[in-house]
Amino acid sequence: MAKATFGGGCFWCVEAAFEQLEGVESATSGYAGGDTEDPTYRAVCSGTTGHAEVVQLEYDPETVGYEKLLEVFFTIHNPTTRDREGPDVGSQYRSAIYAHDDEQLEQAHSFVEALEAEGGYDDPIVTEIELLDTFYEAEPKHQNYFEKNPNDAYCSMHAAPKMEKVRERFAKQNA
Repeated sequence: MAKATFGGGCFWCVEAAFEQLEGVESATSGYAGGDTEDPTYRAVCSGTTGHAEVVQLEYDPETVGYEKLLEVFFTIHNPTTRDREGPDVGSQYRSAIYAHDDEQLEQAHSFVEALEAEGGYDDPIVTEIELLDTFYEAEPKHQNYFEKNPNDAYCSMHAAPKMEKVRERFAKQNA
């Protein structure tokens, strides 16, 4: 198994979308990129810890490659808005890739360079790309949130469309 960590807005939406992908064995909501040890959801949401809401994936690289994970990541969120995804505003919702090693770091930079060269976005990509320092797992109530709360209005409006997009575009694809 390999790991990948992405921040693309509310972790409930990112987690639910990646869970649709064959080869993703687990998706854990949490926090990365900040300065406070053992941050809480409330502290991260205050915008004072420096952390982003992220999802750490455990995946089978024989079934789904890191490049495919990058493709999905850039499909399910807007990487051109700084500190914002949909209705969520603040640095905790920034677009970020936290690489687990130098190879992932290079792949992420190359992927973004290729996206920009293709001109697929009207505005520049602002996704932060850096090596993961520390991942803090979010509180249990935030894990599998969509699965536990499928009728939640926020999830219905924001997570469900991302999940459907992954199912339609990626669910049957392999590495």
